[in-house]
Amino acid sequence: MMVLMVLRATALAAVLVLPPTLAFAQAGVIAERQAGFRMLRDRMEAIQTIVQMRDPNSEAVPHARAIAEHAPKIKTLFPPGSDGQGSRALPAIWTDRAGFERVADAFVQRAEALLAAAQGNDQRALAQAFEATGQACGACHRPYRQPQR
Repeated sequence: MMVLMVLRATALAAVLVLPPTLAFAQAGVIAERQAGFRMLRDRMEAIQTIVQMRDPNSEAVPHARAIAEHAPKIKTLFPPGSDGQGSRALPAIWTDRAGFERVADAFVQRAEALLAAAQGNDQRALAQAFEATGQACGACHRPYRQPQR
């Protein structure tokens, strides 16, 4: 009888603790993805300056590498239920998961091409890869992100 009472108390405690714990975990993933997107924005802006100034492509390599390394993680940063406060993610990320993953995969490909172009000596190729990467960003923003208020 005592064991049964302990099990019930443990189960009740788990039910009461789980929602706040889940909410905390979701807030963590939202903060993580927002930090990642800020990093992507900053790195893209740095590459844009390099392209505009016609600086050597080699200066773009660390920025392009950071983008290419982060790009595959994007799909993992939108688990179900992570559309909480502070998130600009639209429900379409979860209702059209295949579409979201398709544009995320396209971004990965463009980011890899950007890194390859940065590692080369062709400034025109870098500019084109930068433009294509930016277009891949926008292809995801339009259907899957709320406009900034």
